[in-house]
Parts: sequence; structure tokens; C-alpha cells
Amino acid sequence: MSQYFAYDYSGAPFVLFGTWHLAALLVIALLNVGMLGFRKTSPKTRTIVRWSMAIVLWVDEASWHIWNAYWGHWNVRTMLPLHLCSVLIWLAGFMLIFKSYRIYEFVYFLGIGGAIQALLTPDAGIYGFPHYRIFQTLISHGLLVTSGIFMTTVEGFRPTWKSILRVAIVANIYLVCIYFVNVGLGSNYMMLNGKPATASLLDVLPPWPYYIPFLELIGVATCLLLYGPFIIRDWRDRVKHL
Repeated sequence: MSQYFAYDYSGAPFVLFGTWHLAALLVIALLNVGMLGFRKTSPKTRTIVRWSMAIVLWVDEASWHIWNAYWGHWNVRTMLPLHLCSVLIWLAGFMLIFKSYRIYEFVYFLGIGGAIQALLTPDAGIYGFPHYRIFQTLISHGLLVTSGIFMTTVEGFRPTWKSILRVAIVANIYLVCIYFVNVGLGSNYMMLNGKPATASLLDVLPPWPYYIPFLELIGVATCLLLYGPFIIRDWRDRVKHL
């Protein structure tokens, strides 16, 4: 059992879109579809579900820091919770507990968009199934997606055009701040100062720093894509009232 928590893992490495990866994606997809069943449940039940997801998100993310600290690999250059998904995982817990709409806007657009990319190309390195690291990665990002979907489909939250504007402004301010943090620490949070060593969407983009404008465009496209269902619903509502 200890080998599945070992830092120097000697088991089979993670295989992108291998059998285990596809199975995990299917489970996560089914979990999110299953969330639709909570729309007709009592407020008490929905509260229990929200608190449960928040606790799992926090415990799972905290375990990642504890695991690295145990093996002596926690350091400020790689482990500060400054990556977009890391920040949003912690914030998503507060969103779920307090039903915060302001946090929801960021979880819906940045959390779901970023987490889906992380689920498709997990930063798992050598850690294949059933190592702790791959489960930790998929659980944290999977629940980040689920938390945004749950607040939308079950709790009735929805973003607006102003939400996209607020998210874009805050996200770009955050990116500038993180760039200077990277310069000061010699780190690469948010992948602003170089491409990651593992497979990612950045592999198909130009070298640094030319991929950064493309990331901005991808971010805008992702927000519009996620807002698409609401554009269609608003259009249908206007047609019905004509």
C-alpha cells in the first residue's frame, strides 16, 4: 500500500487517454449528470451536499500539500496555492458553504474551463493509477467542475455578461501580479514564465512569451462557450414573449 503514496513511484506511469484515464473521465461526467437529480431535493439535503463537496475539496487539496511536505518537496517556488485551479479550489469551498455569487462567477468561468483542461491533460507525471497523486488530481479538478455545475443547475445561479467582464478584469490583474511573483521567486505559477514539462494545451501554441496572447483568446472563447447555454435560453425566452 505504501508504494501508492511513494514520491519515487515505480509503478506504471500515467497514460494520457489510456483506459484508466478514460474511465475516470466517464465517472466524473456521470457524477455531474447525476447532480441534476438534486434539483428537487430539500434545502437541507442540498446544504449537506454543498458542505460535503466543500470539505472534500479542502481535504483533498490540503492532502497534496501534506504529501509534498512529508517527502520534503514542499517549497515556495512550486507549492504556493497560486495556480488558477488551486486558488479556485479553495474559493469553491467558500462558495458552496456560503452560496457566494461573486465567487461563483469565477468558479463557473475560470474554474470549470481550467479544470476541464486539467482533467483532459492531468499534471500527473510518473504517477499512474492507482497512485494517490492521480486520484488527488482528478478528485480536486473533477469536484471543481461539479461545484460550478451544482450551483448552476441545482441552486439556480447563473452568470451574466457583466460576470464575464468582472472575471476578465480580475483575472488579468491577477496574471500581472503572478508574473512579478514568478520573477521574484524564480517560479512559474500560471505557466506565465514558460511551458510546463508535462503535456498540456500549451504544447500546440508558440513558444514563450508568444503563447500568452493565445491564452487570452482561449480564455475569452472558453467564457463565451460556457455562457452559450444562457445566450440560447435568453433568446428562447424573448421569442416566447414576442
